[in-house]
Amino acid sequence: MFELPEGAKMIEQTMRQYLQNEVAPKVEKMEKGEILTYDVLKKLFEDMGLIGMANMEITKLIEKKRKKEAAGEEGMSLKKELQGEGGMMGGADPIIGFVAGKEISRVCPSLVMVLTGHLALCANTIVSKGTSDQIEKYALPLFNFEKQGCWGLTEPESGSDAFALKTTAKPDGDYYILNGSKTFITNAPYADILVVWAHIDRGKESKQDKRLIYPFVLEKGTPGLSVSKPMNKMGMRGSPTGEIFLDDVRAHRDQLLGKKEKTGREEAKDSLSSEREGTPAMSWGMIERCFDDSLEYACTRKQFGKYLIEYQLMQEKIARMYMHLENVRNLCMKQAWAIKEGKSREEFFTIAKYYASAAACEVASEAVQLMGGYGYMQEYHVEMLARDAKLIGIAGGTQEIQVLNCCKALVKEKKGWRLSLAGGFIENPDK
Repeated sequence: MFELPEGAKMIEQTMRQYLQNEVAPKVEKMEKGEILTYDVLKKLFEDMGLIGMANMEITKLIEKKRKKEAAGEEGMSLKKELQGEGGMMGGADPIIGFVAGKEISRVCPSLVMVLTGHLALCANTIVSKGTSDQIEKYALPLFNFEKQGCWGLTEPESGSDAFALKTTAKPDGDYYILNGSKTFITNAPYADILVVWAHIDRGKESKQDKRLIYPFVLEKGTPGLSVSKPMNKMGMRGSPTGEIFLDDVRAHRDQLLGKKEKTGREEAKDSLSSEREGTPAMSWGMIERCFDDSLEYACTRKQFGKYLIEYQLMQEKIARMYMHLENVRNLCMKQAWAIKEGKSREEFFTIAKYYASAAACEVASEAVQLMGGYGYMQEYHVEMLARDAKLIGIAGGTQEIQVLNCCKALVKEKKGWRLSLAGGFIENPDK
């Protein structure tokens, strides 16, 4: 796949025009917190007719799931039922979703961050792990944009070591008592529905097993549940990030997703993997915008009587930007193909995220440098993109963790060994 399919081209053209007319004028106010990014995102989905489509798909999924539950069958897989044959809702080509994310990221990457926390992580986790009743009660309002969602895994002392959770859920009759905190959580300050991961506390032995973490769905206003104000950040300022505090929160067993202690660490990894698969699309959009703006600037700005593009040093900068643009674009196309064919592998999407995030930072920095003082001013879009790009190499797993996970997956595939990230311990199951 070296050329976008017609459907993706139409989405690209339609969204570019809409975003330029309807969203671009609001970016500055979103950055300052004067307009909630979620409200802009909701209007985008309404205007594009996406809310009605999502409602129809989720309603059908609920009906299917109820029939299976009545027949005593296990819950359905998100990828098989929600995404359909083609890897996306309704069976659409995954590249369409990537192109949409790319176009939004050209204008305001914060919108993608809010959307990721709201739908890709929170809503999709409920759909993937929850019962039909839980999906109807909690996920449907998220897909309809009646309520805002967030997904809480990261804690103050568990960033890269994501599963070393201290948040606990202690069984108490028909309830669980949740205590702990989450940090760096997208949408937390304004979330109505919160998916929070906690370690089931059944005594000393259970605390030693990192696999025993489970997702609970909580609602705003629950006694003992509180959130912080939006944090002050270097970039992605239109995406509200905050903390979640749990102080003896009583969650009914019906709020344990799936209503059974059958999910765990691997289920959380599935959500993180889906996030990482789509992250390069953000880099694609940011790199493309920086390249377009830089080329235009170099062809119109004069220094010492010449256009900047006439200088070989500037030509090299433009060519390197284009190199990264083509590489990231091709990585996104390959990843979309892999998802569609059911061949997405950890060694690929982790290293794709690593490269794309590094490329976005380099290109955005070079765009600022090429434009000089103007590039450093907020008047020029590359200033915001240079700040925003840094988060892509941190959120959803740092660049360092992506490299380690890539090697871990390669060793497992090529040698059949289990490689521990923490201590470098290698175990050969054949011996």
